Amino acid sequence: MIKSAFFVLRITLAWGLAVLLVASLYSSLPLIGDWEFPMVLAGMATMALVITGAFSHLKRVRLIAGHIDNGALDNRQRRQIEIPFEAGEAFDLLDAAIRELPRIEQVESARDSLQIRAKLSRPRTYGEPPLRRYNPLLWFGVTRNQILATVTPGHDAGSVLLICEPENPAWSDWFLVDDGTNYENAEAITRAISRRVADRRRGEQASAAQTETEKELTVAKLSRLHAQVEPHFLYNTLASAQLLTKSDPVRAEQMLGHLIQFLRNSLPDADDAMSQLGTELERALAYLEILKIRMGDRLSVQVDIPDNLRATPLPPMMLQTLVENAIKHGLEPRTGGGTVWIRARRGEDGMVAVTVADDGEGLNTKNSGTGIGLKNVRERLRLMFGGKAALAVIANFPTGIAATITVPAVGAESANNNASIKSHDDV
Repeated sequence: MIKSAFFVLRITLAWGLAVLLVASLYSSLPLIGDWEFPMVLAGMATMALVITGAFSHLKRVRLIAGHIDNGALDNRQRRQIEIPFEAGEAFDLLDAAIRELPRIEQVESARDSLQIRAKLSRPRTYGEPPLRRYNPLLWFGVTRNQILATVTPGHDAGSVLLICEPENPAWSDWFLVDDGTNYENAEAITRAISRRVADRRRGEQASAAQTETEKELTVAKLSRLHAQVEPHFLYNTLASAQLLTKSDPVRAEQMLGHLIQFLRNSLPDADDAMSQLGTELERALAYLEILKIRMGDRLSVQVDIPDNLRATPLPPMMLQTLVENAIKHGLEPRTGGGTVWIRARRGEDGMVAVTVADDGEGLNTKNSGTGIGLKNVRERLRLMFGGKAALAVIANFPTGIAATITVPAVGAESANNNASIKSHDDV
């Protein structure tokens, strides 16, 4: 309230002194100087219009800024804006923000000196003034504003000095008001800069996220190709088949048949399409049949997967990775071998849990491996299903490990379709 009263008093005193000066000059004129009534009337009308204009300026500034203080009331606005970009980028961003202002008439950009000068017409806030010719606040006022912006380079940032002011000399501020138009311009440029910085940040974050996703997909594809081409397994199988051709040709033929089936299912799709649980099970069983010929009675396999879950979407080679882990880190280190279980169940929440368990060595540092395979399984589940899929690895009872992949189910489950594939030692 005090600031408002002081502002009105300042404008009133300035115009009052001007009116008194004009009145003294008028009274010194011969003949007409004796007629005081016209001068008194003109002086009162002038002061009434001045006070009315001052209060109008106060109301408009309060409406725009939401508060009244010396900074908001001033015709000349100054802003210091920090832009978190290199000076050249900050200059381009500032130049674009100024050029988008309404009623812009003239823009001069000097990129080398990092300066921008602009002029824009002042809006007719309340339309055409009815007493424009007789309004003292418009007698010697220029109806344009101007902008001066300078970018100062900093460490990976640009500091902007923004000045918005009337196209009038500074002394005119004692007599004239701008109806808050320069405050509007300063705030508009500040908002435009903030919006453009936010848009740039969102674009950078989206680009970084896309790059990271592409990188993760590439790593996943490479891991998949590495899993599909397991040279040691291939060499050992061919070497075993070569030996069996002399001692047991029938078993050698069976081993080669299972190897062909395994390799056929392991060929990558051209479009990297999602596989199904049934297809992945056939690949895993072909792999286990080869190992049964090599390991003999040391390996036992049990499968319990309902037919109605065979169409469950599953990333290629994911089930194979869990089976290989069960053999390499669980059963092969054991002299007596053991059993591998492959099971699938559908829960009430519409999720399918696929479990590969063994009764081997279990969770120990000696045979646990590097964990890269399980890490890749988790990453591929995240990339393909988001947060809807998961991998859990726990200790099996009494020995071994149980790894469970949980993925969304597909299709409707029939109550009469509960047949399952149960394979024991004769699988």
